[in-house]
Amino acid sequence: MNDIEISQAAKENPITEIAAELGLSADQIEPYGASKAKIKLPVKGDAKNSKLVLVTSINPTPAGEGKSTVTVGLGDALRRRGKKAAIALREPSLGPVMGMKGGATGGGYAQVIPMEDINLHFTGDMHALTEAHDTLAALIDNHIQQGNELNIDPRQVIWKRVLDINDRALRQTVIGLGGRTSGVPRQDGFDITVASELMAILCLSKDLADLKSRINRIVIGYTYDKEPVTVADLKVGGAITLLLKDAIKPNLVQTLEHTPAIIHGGPFANIAHGCNSVLATQTALKLADYVVTEAGFGADLGGEKFMDIKTPVLGKTPDAVVIVATVRALKYNGGVNKNDLETENLEALAAGSANLKRHVASMQQYGVPVIVAVNRFTSDTDAEIDQLLGYIKDELHVPAYDTTVWANGGGGALELADAVVDATNETSHFNSLYQQDDDVVAKMTTIVQKIYGGKDVELEAKAKRQLRRFAKYGWDKLPVCMAKTQYSLSDNAKALGAPTDFTIHVREFVPKLGAGFIVAMTGNVLTMPGLPKHPAALNMDIDADGKITGLF
Repeated sequence: MNDIEISQAAKENPITEIAAELGLSADQIEPYGASKAKIKLPVKGDAKNSKLVLVTSINPTPAGEGKSTVTVGLGDALRRRGKKAAIALREPSLGPVMGMKGGATGGGYAQVIPMEDINLHFTGDMHALTEAHDTLAALIDNHIQQGNELNIDPRQVIWKRVLDINDRALRQTVIGLGGRTSGVPRQDGFDITVASELMAILCLSKDLADLKSRINRIVIGYTYDKEPVTVADLKVGGAITLLLKDAIKPNLVQTLEHTPAIIHGGPFANIAHGCNSVLATQTALKLADYVVTEAGFGADLGGEKFMDIKTPVLGKTPDAVVIVATVRALKYNGGVNKNDLETENLEALAAGSANLKRHVASMQQYGVPVIVAVNRFTSDTDAEIDQLLGYIKDELHVPAYDTTVWANGGGGALELADAVVDATNETSHFNSLYQQDDDVVAKMTTIVQKIYGGKDVELEAKAKRQLRRFAKYGWDKLPVCMAKTQYSLSDNAKALGAPTDFTIHVREFVPKLGAGFIVAMTGNVLTMPGLPKHPAALNMDIDADGKITGLF
């Protein structure tokens, strides 16, 4: 059976039973039907002794790595071992669901359910974020139309509109056409919702008051005198916050094996910070003894951002890091065409393993125990698995385990779970990658050299001008969120494996004062993706009885 058929055949436990396993009473949740719920805030509990496990991966490839699948399977395995475990994941975006990447609910017998609901509209968080973001955009243009008391320069409005679907035609737009009653004409554009600063803010806020405070700090543009204009200046922070009053509450669902799963927030890691919400992770830590969470894309993106952007806000560092790798993906990094990945190729596997080595080294710099999970596919040969496990043991000197969670659920990760428990009991001393008072260029250079394995950072003219302005405003020492291709350690998507001696090119910066970081736009990365030639939507259908097919 495929993923959706396995999900549709599953028997769900009532969400009240899943909540009760975490110690939540019926009046502490807000059910959305029988199988999903919002968790009311605040949640009481002591997270002091709870263990946090971060799952990340090598660079993603068209072959797929199964990071979410391993995250779910590991959570199930810990529960099978008698541990009070929960998982914390991001919410899927309709962009990749309808496009190419797929959903974010795991796969096979290591899934969160109800899979269809989660991958589609879920509890409406994405729609609330889209509406809140575009309400702010409308209020900005209305302010300019109605006299422009704040002296906003329409040419310097940086708050774009958003849509939660890949739509390349909206990357660059012109608005306000149609005469004096239709607004002031200006150039605009759309980002995908998951790239919105509101998404980042939602995922970094500690409570409703913090959410409103962060929203008020959002820079929406500049005046004709080149001074920043914030949401607080517009006096609409309260209005935008109230549109997110329900979206801020974490969502509770379950895995196929009924392990509690808290799914909340969904920033992409290539154009945003790539981690589920602080509130979701904190809630899980208060309610479970072991929390398995993931960060988007590879360790060079989501992994680094979890450590350097989320961890300081969360107030808890990971007790162990699991890096997911596959034979297929490493062969791809070793030069094998994606159509030939099911053919045994030990030479390409050896060459591509340099990518894994880079990611292991980068995560080890944080002083946290690292374990590799080799996610086995049916086409992998025993010779390939043995070679990879031997390489990890003899060359990388870290524990590694063959996992089969797609086929066997939690039963396919029991050894991995045991190793994770042991690792979380080790004494570790978390090391920050950079000092908070380093300037933006120093932080980027550290990331490039210590995480990507590159040499230097080069700023284009626009980026240099922006940094001079940021220094004037006192923004030049904020944390950095690198917007970079997920397919390579460099900013060139075609540079596979473990390139060295390369330079990362920064074309511009986007200040996100509400989120609390500066986004560095590198290479040709886009904040509004496009659909592929054969989007996944072409395979989807629903019959007269409401049964969905083709959703993975």
